[in-house]
Amino acid sequence: MTHIVVVDNHGQFTHLEKRALRDLGVDVDLVENTTDPADVDADGIVLSGGPSIERAGRSADYLDLDVPVLGICLGMQLIADELGGRVGSGDYGGYADVTVDIVDDEDPLVGSLAPETRVWASHADEVKELPEGFTLTATSDVCDVEAMSDTDRDLYGVQWHPEVAHTERGEEVFENFLERC
Repeated sequence: MTHIVVVDNHGQFTHLEKRALRDLGVDVDLVENTTDPADVDADGIVLSGGPSIERAGRSADYLDLDVPVLGICLGMQLIADELGGRVGSGDYGGYADVTVDIVDDEDPLVGSLAPETRVWASHADEVKELPEGFTLTATSDVCDVEAMSDTDRDLYGVQWHPEVAHTERGEEVFENFLERC
């Protein structure tokens, strides 16, 4: 059975990420972001959202485990920051219902959502510049980088929260990630 570890970055929806994955029939553990990645045996990692990159613990260390990683909101920003991208304040701060345009319909994570999808997202902070090796996979009129992928390293990120009911086709994002795992 596929085993996924959700790394808890203190986000308000982290428990919903675990539940969404469990409901898809996979074995899921939720671990504190201070957990040593060497102590984790997983087929895939989800870096949860959270209030600040300063409270992300050892989340960046999970990028070296050689398994697929999905960063959600803060998790995506952490991937970008760690790998040479740039993160900054968004122009639109709070949570909002956003129409996201899928710009890469062949992307293994979000391509199946093309041409667009409605999501629930916070844009207090956002990826401003992609790290080297990443492709822009989704954008919106609120945020230039709504999703990104580096398929060579199996690293993926979405600015939005696929685990909440307000996001259309969020389950499909998790299903696509599990295919990579």
